[in-house]
Amino acid sequence: MTAALRSALPVLPVVAVIALLGLPIAPSGEGGANIADAMSGLVVLCCVVRLVRTRRRPLSATAALVLGLPVVGISVSAAGAADPGAGITGLTRYLQIFVLVPAAVLLLVRDRRDLRLLAWSFVALALWQGAVGVRQYVTGTGASYQGEDVRAVGTFGPTDVMGMATVVAFGVVCAVALALGAGEARPRAVAVVCALALLPPLALSFSRGAWIATAVACGAQLVLAGLRRAVRTVAVLAAAGVILVGGLGFGSAMLQERVTSITQVADAPDQSVTDRYTMWAAATDMWREHPLTGVGLKGFPEYRDGHASLALSSGSDIAGAGAAFHKQALLSPHNMYLLVLSEQGLLGLLALAGGWLVLLVGALRGLVRVRRAAREEAGSGLTAVSGRTPPGTDCALVACGLLVWQLVDFVYADIGGPSTVLTAVVLGVIGWWALMDPSATPGPGAAKQSPAVREEAAAR
Repeated sequence: MTAALRSALPVLPVVAVIALLGLPIAPSGEGGANIADAMSGLVVLCCVVRLVRTRRRPLSATAALVLGLPVVGISVSAAGAADPGAGITGLTRYLQIFVLVPAAVLLLVRDRRDLRLLAWSFVALALWQGAVGVRQYVTGTGASYQGEDVRAVGTFGPTDVMGMATVVAFGVVCAVALALGAGEARPRAVAVVCALALLPPLALSFSRGAWIATAVACGAQLVLAGLRRAVRTVAVLAAAGVILVGGLGFGSAMLQERVTSITQVADAPDQSVTDRYTMWAAATDMWREHPLTGVGLKGFPEYRDGHASLALSSGSDIAGAGAAFHKQALLSPHNMYLLVLSEQGLLGLLALAGGWLVLLVGALRGLVRVRRAAREEAGSGLTAVSGRTPPGTDCALVACGLLVWQLVDFVYADIGGPSTVLTAVVLGVIGWWALMDPSATPGPGAAKQSPAVREEAAAR
């Protein structure tokens, strides 16, 4: 146990960031920094100390370009902000989420065992937040939804209703990846149980964006893992859904209404949908006026009223889960791509989204390399067990699933709230697999080693 702890020591600060998100968040509308954000700063410091001690080249040229290019768009947008103070605040936040913390996580993760540890940490946090959320629904102590305090928000409170949904969705994606890609039966079985246990709290979050992103991400993981396995898994999930909703009546009325509202974008949409599309139109108008560099960081709230139609409401109703009723101002378009486009222009969007595209290509290439190496060894007779899952498949599915989830969710959400720091950790995990995993590309003599031997060597 001591040896295992010593082996995982470099990545433990990252695990601490994930664990600290399980602490209760004081209900407020400020959305400022929290203890997990402070811990993320310590993660960056630990990374710097480690680099100084080891005196090694920290990043490859590709990794440095992917992580460094967004700094250009962010800095230009911060310099053009109407409010210098807000520009500096936005610059700090963007650098934290998209540059510094992902780079630190990428450098502190040393091998696939570290990545698996982080994946299981996501699952553990999701189980805790999901348990709190289910209890809120059952006891009527959650955030207000349709006049009842039943919306599961975990410890994040009613001002960050996407917080628990994001955490639980990350847990589902990681559990599905571990269930599909783990080499041993016991971890696969535990992961399956965890994935099924996380579906009820995800449903009770009433977050349509999280539902859609999770369905797309898990569907992509199933396809990448193999069509036959995908069919079997879909059958199990469908049976579980029938039992929970059809047989037990698990939140059926509210859930059916919420699911139906996803398609009601033109035919009698609810006010939240109207507000979202109104802010999307406002963000697009801002970009048309400032196409290259946008209106400046943190500039959306100032320019919003000059571009939004009268259909926009005064704000979201916030109540329940320990907070008194109040209105929360709509300060962003709830679409990361449009937020970046409106505030940073094409320069910022191409820098950020271009890096995400590179990560996606790198993550998929890593999965292809793992499978190619396994096929080569099977053809040479070096694979001990025919048909076993190639080592590293679980890590590849974790990275691919998390990135697909984030890319889809950014259509319905943007950064903000206590859970945002988790996005930085996720980008670091994805970045390590896509850009840094040394065992994804077999080196000289690798063909003479079995997958298990290379896996063990890579973990040292």
